[in-house]
Amino acid sequence: MKSRLITAFVGILLVVGWLFAIYTPVFSGVIAVIAFIGVWEMLKVFNVKNIPFRVLCLALSVGIILFADYGEKLNIPLFPVATVAIIASLIIMVLNFEKLKFEQVVSSLFSAFAIPASLSCILFFRDMYISAPEAYTKSDGIFLILFAFFGAWMTDSFALISGMLFGKHKLAPKISPKKTVEGAVGGIICNIIASGILFLVFSKFYNLSAEISLIETLITAAILSVISMFGDLAASTIKRHQGVKDFGNLLPGHGGIMDRFDSTLFVLPTLYSAVLLIL
Repeated sequence: MKSRLITAFVGILLVVGWLFAIYTPVFSGVIAVIAFIGVWEMLKVFNVKNIPFRVLCLALSVGIILFADYGEKLNIPLFPVATVAIIASLIIMVLNFEKLKFEQVVSSLFSAFAIPASLSCILFFRDMYISAPEAYTKSDGIFLILFAFFGAWMTDSFALISGMLFGKHKLAPKISPKKTVEGAVGGIICNIIASGILFLVFSKFYNLSAEISLIETLITAAILSVISMFGDLAASTIKRHQGVKDFGNLLPGHGGIMDRFDSTLFVLPTLYSAVLLIL
């Protein structure tokens, strides 16, 4: 628990510093590094050892982030690139059919596309004042980024605390024995409260636009908490199927990057879709 709290505290400081670089290449660079490490961990979990295929998946992990940031400016078409990547993967599989299985190719490609695509939503939030200047401001983008992280990390943290204090009924014993119904409820309630406070702070001090209301924030916070839990359970299911405890060991007390960002990868596209629907 001590190492988990220390890692979380250091992580908060790093996130704050990262947000100060929000309009610089460092911002997307950090996201690309997270995507790269996340895909690396998934390739290890899926026991993919073929070097050309690993390189292809890792290149996709970074390339999709760069595409999200610069693709429109450089006029790079995504569909042909994705098609070539899939065909190349199947060719590599054919040439290495004894050691590289179709299930590994599909699982790895899914990870190589899904992880950076989800993280790219952070860049879309940041640039919403450009894509929809009539509705959103720079402050809105920062709020949405923090709101997404709240949905994942506040839910997880307070679910853990609530479960330790009040947990009696198992939520999904065959997937994650330590998770409880009481913990889940506590995580949802605490995230709603924390998100409400976040909204009030931004409304008072950072000129949050009228497009974002308190009632929408609270309702969305509850939805994001539920989605976050499914993300966490989905990651636990993958680990169960692959026979591993954690995706990695980069973060003391937490495991790997994917152990920390598993629920975030579900929350980000959900929130982005909600914003688009409201817009």
